Amino acid sequence: MRNFKEDLLKVKAFVFDVDGVLSGNIFVTSDGQQLRSANIKDGYAIQLAIKKGYIISIITGGFSESISKRYNGLGINDIYMKSENKIEDFNKFCKKYNISPENILYMGDDIPDLQVMKMVGIPTCPADAAEEIKSISNYISNIKGGDGCVRDVIEQVLRAQGKWLTSEAYNW
Repeated sequence: MRNFKEDLLKVKAFVFDVDGVLSGNIFVTSDGQQLRSANIKDGYAIQLAIKKGYIISIITGGFSESISKRYNGLGINDIYMKSENKIEDFNKFCKKYNISPENILYMGDDIPDLQVMKMVGIPTCPADAAEEIKSISNYISNIKGGDGCVRDVIEQVLRAQGKWLTSEAYNW
């Protein structure tokens, strides 16, 4: 097995699922609206990584205007919602930025993420991911989905690459 800490040095981009990774719970209102929680520390890490020049994308089977508003507001421009085939959307993302899957850290939590995670250089997952996802992950965060697992992996990459506590870190 490869060394996860060494793999962090090659990360140029991040791709995240939403439900089970960026959000831990979905609350359904009486009129059928889906409300997701979002971790503020994940948000801080995302916007900092973007300032540092990393490319970040979201690929999710879910759909909600709140997803666009929250993550566009943090600087994520590439949000693929209602993704029926995550591999197709992942390939579009790679082609758009001419980036090799080898340089991408992907965090997923369940079966729809499995095929893409097998393609990337650094597959990761939250603590409460499905067993099939854990079995192919180079790193399993000790933090559950929606509770800061995204911050965990972004912080590790930025620390490994000497980009964590620099001047940009102190401003939102």
